[in-house]
Formats: sequence, C-alpha cells, structure tokens
Amino acid sequence: MKRILTAAGLSLAASPALAHHPLNGMPMETFAHGVLSGVGHPVLGFDHFFFVVAMGIAALFTGRKLITPAAYIAAMLVGCGLMYAGIAMPLAETVIVLSLIVLGGIVLSGKALGTTTAVALFAIFGLFHGSAFGGSIAEQEGGVGGAVLIGYLLGLGVIQYLIAIAAGWVVQKLGASEASAINARLGGAMVAGVGIFLALEIVEGPLVAMIAA
Repeated sequence: MKRILTAAGLSLAASPALAHHPLNGMPMETFAHGVLSGVGHPVLGFDHFFFVVAMGIAALFTGRKLITPAAYIAAMLVGCGLMYAGIAMPLAETVIVLSLIVLGGIVLSGKALGTTTAVALFAIFGLFHGSAFGGSIAEQEGGVGGAVLIGYLLGLGVIQYLIAIAAGWVVQKLGASEASAINARLGGAMVAGVGIFLALEIVEGPLVAMIAA
C-alpha cells in the first residue's frame, strides 16, 4: 500500500510534464515526427495516461477487454480530427479531468461495467481527449501535411490501445479476477486521486482571485 501511495505521489508531483512536448517544441514535419509525437503525448500527458490505464482495468471486467477500448480509440481519433478541422469540444480540459474522477471512481467502487455502458462512456470521454490531442497539430504554425497527420493519429491510437490492454493484463496478473478485487480497486483509487488533484488545480486560480478580491 505504501508503494502505491508513493507512486501516486510521484505521479502528482510530475504533473508539470503535462505541458511537455515529445519533440521538445520542434514542429512536426515528417511521418516519423507525427508518429513520435502521437506516441509521446499520451505518455507525457499524465491526465490522458491515467485515464487510459483506468479504462484498461474497467474493460477487463466487461468481458470484452479487447473490444471496448477500441470505442475510446475511435472516438478519440474523431475528436482529434474535429479539432484539426477547427471544431473544438467545449470545456475539453475540464471534462478530461472529470473523466479521471468518474472512471477512477467506477473502478474504485468495484462494480463491473456492462459492455454497452463501457463503450458509451469510453467513446464520450474519447471525444474530449481527442480534442485535446488535436490542439497539438491545430496550433502548429504552418499546419501539418497529410503524412504527419496520419503518423500522429497512428501513434496516438496504437500507444493508447496498448497501454489500456497492458493495464488490464497487469491487474489480471496481480490476481484480480473480478471488479471487486483489491488490486483493481487500488488502481481506480490512484486514477481518481490524480483527477481530484487536477480538479483542485483548475479551481485554485478562481478561488484565490475571489479571496483576494
């Protein structure tokens, strides 16, 4: 338990990495750049990373552990494409933080999601995560070419699907055979904790401004 809490603390302390770019701010100009950036963003962005981990754990107990995460991937790519086209999801960052709290809380509760519910929930949140990812290419000065865009979307989709499947596999190997298993629920607690921490960061500014006014 101490190790889990320590790991969670280190993850929270590393939250400034949310703003890091896998290419160190360099523009994406080639297919390889697109793939590298697509792979790096969900790993360096701990909000996205922890959501995908929680999704992988939740998917494990739906009975469709390989299929349900695909709903998130598909919706995430749609959200990314919409953002690239100039259509942003409203309050994306807030909803992303909410997604951590909601899905982390579900896993923490020890209740298994039905397949239909999981697909719907993963897809809805996927649109908002994708919109945030799309901002990385929509804001690039001069835009990106088709090869870069394809590489970016490919990297995003593959790495997040692998993270989700790996998270479920690890929890299963640790002995979690059902949603109520303590190992699975601890994973949900960690993700929900990250979400609460990020939510407090969002409200901190307005609260301080109100107090100082």
